Amino acid sequence: MMAAMTQVLVVDDEPMVREVLARYLEAEGFAVVTAGDGVEALDRFGESAPDLVLLDLMLPRIDGFEVFDRMRTLGQVPVIMLTARGEETDRVVGLDLGADDYVTKPFSPREVVARVRAVLRRTGREAPDGRDDPLDFGDLTIDPASHTVSVHGEPVRLTPKEFDLLHLMASSPGVVFSRIQLLEEVWDFAWDGDPSTVTVHIRRLREKIESDPSTPERLVTVWGVGYRFEP
Repeated sequence: MMAAMTQVLVVDDEPMVREVLARYLEAEGFAVVTAGDGVEALDRFGESAPDLVLLDLMLPRIDGFEVFDRMRTLGQVPVIMLTARGEETDRVVGLDLGADDYVTKPFSPREVVARVRAVLRRTGREAPDGRDDPLDFGDLTIDPASHTVSVHGEPVRLTPKEFDLLHLMASSPGVVFSRIQLLEEVWDFAWDGDPSTVTVHIRRLREKIESDPSTPERLVTVWGVGYRFEP
């Protein structure tokens, strides 16, 4: 958890977009406030004093451009614009008005979180959250900062997805994840994939980190439910 949590205001008229972005941001240690229209966005902005705003341009009641303009009169808070519009003019206008970045829908939630972190770093607003601290489980060490894994002190080569999968599960030891949940978290919610992909990645991880992959002690199968990581 952050000592002083960085707060993000998510403004979008689509409930699913708000829900998914909030879930991903909260999983990364951010505090999240949401709004579904322009009026509510300005109210939440005044009440919560966010460190960054994710702002949809196509909003009911007051459009995103007007909301952005009013927010700018209240303070220089970083803003990343979200838009389903593909026209270059909308992106140019947003950036000309002073937006810090933009993301075009449909987007990957992981990409949005990465953009949020990049803008916060650039503007000096990101607080340290400890999420890059190594996870030490005796013979197994997972280092998010260097994206490395070692077993008994020896480095183990993982693919990016294998690392993300292992890090996700090891960050919540004892928690059971279904294959669908793991697909949503590691391969992103909009990815239309086969759950057997998770099974294959779990098998490969076991071959790399378990003493005996046939009787795993770390990545344990919970029959009929999914998988959990044992510390």
